Amino acid sequence: MISTPDELAAATRDLALAALHEVTPASTVGPSAGYTAEDDGVVSLRFENRLPGYPGWYWTVSVAQLDDADPTVLEVELMPGDRSLLAPDWVPWAERLAEYRAHQAELAAQGADEDEHDDESDGDEGALDDVDDLAAADFDDDGSPHLHGGDLDGVDIDELDEDADDSDDSDDESDDEPNDDESDEDSDEHAQDRASDTES
Repeated sequence: MISTPDELAAATRDLALAALHEVTPASTVGPSAGYTAEDDGVVSLRFENRLPGYPGWYWTVSVAQLDDADPTVLEVELMPGDRSLLAPDWVPWAERLAEYRAHQAELAAQGADEDEHDDESDGDEGALDDVDDLAAADFDDDGSPHLHGGDLDGVDIDELDEDADDSDDSDDESDDEPNDDESDEDSDEHAQDRASDTES
């Protein structure tokens, strides 16, 4: 009977490889990668894996020897190593659904807070629409309200007033200037009146 794990591992190497070749092609099994002594005298022999898609994994064959019987293969499996790529832990659907709903509720609450903030901002902007809300600084000396320091919607009111005054002045000058056509007509009428008086 084999008494130590080292002896058992050395004696069962070929047995472990034969068991592996029953479940996977020989091309997927690499060289020996050591062994691990388990409880109850079980030894797990490791072999490097050459199967695509499983980097860092090892073929593992667990063998044991009971009493005076020959060593026996207990299990053959592909096991991850310390640097293996592993899938994330499985999470039940009910838990994932609960997390999703909680996240959606959180987003909805954030959206409601942003809408409320926007409404408050709109209310502040519209506060000046009521004359009662205007401060004394918002009025000129004569009590008339002014906006934008003399500008209304980007238009310079003072400039418009100056243009209007220039137009009025030019209209007045035009009214004062005599019309040449009207002067000629007046001269003709006076001439006819004088001719009538002479005939009389």
